[in-house]
Amino acid sequence: MLNSRLRVLIVDDSAFFRHRIEEVLSSASDIEIVGYAVDGKAAVQRAAELKPDIITMDVRMPGMDGITAVRRIMAEHPTRILMLSAVTKQGARETLEALDAGAIDFLPKEQAKFNSVNATYDFAKQFLDRVRAVGRSSFKPRQMLSASTHSYQPAHSNIQVRTYTSYKIKLVAIGASTGGPVAVQAILSSLPRDFSLPIVVAVHMPASFTAAYAERLNMVSAIEVREAKDRDILLPGCALIAPGGKQMTVEHATAGERVRITDALPADVYHPSVDRLFQSAAQVFNRQLLALVLTGMGSDGLQGAIHIKETGGLIWSQDERSCIVYGMPQVIEKAGLSNRVLSINDIGQQLMKEL
Repeated sequence: MLNSRLRVLIVDDSAFFRHRIEEVLSSASDIEIVGYAVDGKAAVQRAAELKPDIITMDVRMPGMDGITAVRRIMAEHPTRILMLSAVTKQGARETLEALDAGAIDFLPKEQAKFNSVNATYDFAKQFLDRVRAVGRSSFKPRQMLSASTHSYQPAHSNIQVRTYTSYKIKLVAIGASTGGPVAVQAILSSLPRDFSLPIVVAVHMPASFTAAYAERLNMVSAIEVREAKDRDILLPGCALIAPGGKQMTVEHATAGERVRITDALPADVYHPSVDRLFQSAAQVFNRQLLALVLTGMGSDGLQGAIHIKETGGLIWSQDERSCIVYGMPQVIEKAGLSNRVLSINDIGQQLMKEL
């Protein structure tokens, strides 16, 4: 597949959106549109017939909706699926259900970005990058179906595995991007109610999604999970999710360490930024910090990881085999910053065993 065109099936009940998606995908020489479907039932049939590399799937459609279609496709013909969803809170909840059903990632389907001349180029680039990343991922969709029971060894067995009994970790900081919502859920939902450390999480997600995401994580996790608010105190067994569109940092306070939530600056590429979170956490916790770098495109987190190592903290990275996009963890490993390389299915267990 790496040396051939990426085969895409477009699923959307709106003729306008099908046309706009087609325009964007057709502009890329390495992508081939192999078919269309206007509802979930047709999507299941076309997925079986065409065997695409990736499906772009609308969430809300008449008849069989996108969530039901994802479940059927994953059960019958596992395929990489990128959800296109409304930016409303309800749209966020539906999208998260689709991710639980087996979809790999999502993008908000904003009418303005499809219509606006000024926004078209940036959105087209983002959309194409996401389609390529998800469609060419080495991650096999069927792994989603058995994520709760399937376990395997890290792909990079040459990475030295060590124990850290001399470290007294007091904070776990997590950073992720593409594929991150599913990966973070896998970790947090595996932790027991008496998990004794505070957790801070930065995932590249839109502002309209993080509140619903935190609510869902809280429902499926034994520990408390909530969207962070400015000046929230870090508490044992509580995970704070950085709000989308904002920056979250860690600081000392009289009542204990806390997070600060601030507006993103125009120059900020990512909001929330993993680099900003990691750097601030390293300044406060030094060698008592453990950072987890999970699946995602790009290199956000690299500068923060360098600062963590300089201040004596630990870094674990997700292994290639369990990553949806092996970008952020890869740059950490290549820079020699990762103390451990672990499957996403093993991280929660290792947290309990080592800490």
